[in-house]
Amino acid sequence: MSAPPPLPALLSREDLRAAVAAGVLSEAQAARLVALADSRRGAREGLSPDDEPFELFRGFNEVFVVTGLAILVAGWTGLAALWIAGAAVSPGFGGLVGRSLLVAAAGGTLVWALAEYFVRRRRMVFPAIALSAIWGANALWGWTAALSHPVMVAAGDWTSLLAPLGLATASIGLFWLRFRVPFALALGALGLFATALVGAASAAGSPEGIGELFVLSGQGPFAAVTLVLGLAVFAAAMAFDLSDPYRVTRRSAQAFWLHLVAAPALVNTIALTLLAEGTAAAHALLGLFLALIALVAVVIDRRSFLVAGVAHAVALAGAVFGGGAASLTVLALGAALLALGAGWERLRARLLRALAPLLPLRRLPPAG
Repeated sequence: MSAPPPLPALLSREDLRAAVAAGVLSEAQAARLVALADSRRGAREGLSPDDEPFELFRGFNEVFVVTGLAILVAGWTGLAALWIAGAAVSPGFGGLVGRSLLVAAAGGTLVWALAEYFVRRRRMVFPAIALSAIWGANALWGWTAALSHPVMVAAGDWTSLLAPLGLATASIGLFWLRFRVPFALALGALGLFATALVGAASAAGSPEGIGELFVLSGQGPFAAVTLVLGLAVFAAAMAFDLSDPYRVTRRSAQAFWLHLVAAPALVNTIALTLLAEGTAAAHALLGLFLALIALVAVVIDRRSFLVAGVAHAVALAGAVFGGGAASLTVLALGAALLALGAGWERLRARLLRALAPLLPLRRLPPAG
């Protein structure tokens, strides 16, 4: 299958005026195109066609707004903590749980109202990320206060956390459905992981099970969970990517954040399973697996997927090996990343030509 044709040169405003005069576009449509181009230019200006777009904020005003949000949340949290703690002295309205739920409900209402303005109306990127995180934390707090049992958790029984985690994840999903913030989708994926992992720990019947999260083995309760969910999140990321090969819509940003979640999950399961073997053959297989991760990242043109996976592999190497072995592993991974960064476009073009009969090239970003 042939590769997609290159994008045409950017349309000028004279082209848009001619399109309006010819009846191809309405004046309102042309105005919306100009506004969209202006809003994206800050992040895309000077970006190589072969580079992976990434946008954290569009200007310092967004940093200014997030600073205000951080101060607002700090003040709100302090006042709420004092009011909730007052339930121990004078129970009054609702007691500890009642006050916690009221604070969570009021906080959620405030965050939603702020998101309506800064996300839906102003289309700000950095405030959207911050508000997603605040919404998720507030939802987790509210549902945990309502449904969890601290005594059970202190005793190592995680069962009462399943419902709060699941409902908090659903709340994040509701936020994403309304505002379509890519970062919120990643938070929802992390919520699914947390819910599934706590469920696995509870089903294993071992209070210490949750501590095995970073020391997986082939028989551990978390191995299958992280592998299956990692593949599912990766599939969701690819669905977004394949629907936007030129990466000009928000679907590309949704995929970006999902890749950052999927890669560590896949590397965590496979790498720790092989590292647990402790043999030269297992270490060689780990090297081949990381090479496969790099191959996939180059083909789909997602440096974020590779960086997230390799960063997690570096952390695992330090935790498992330690000393000189860890340093050698980190040195090799760093050298490999630098080599890929220097020759990414050339390598990708060659790979796509070699694998052209096997790949849906029209749904992948074109090679330079």
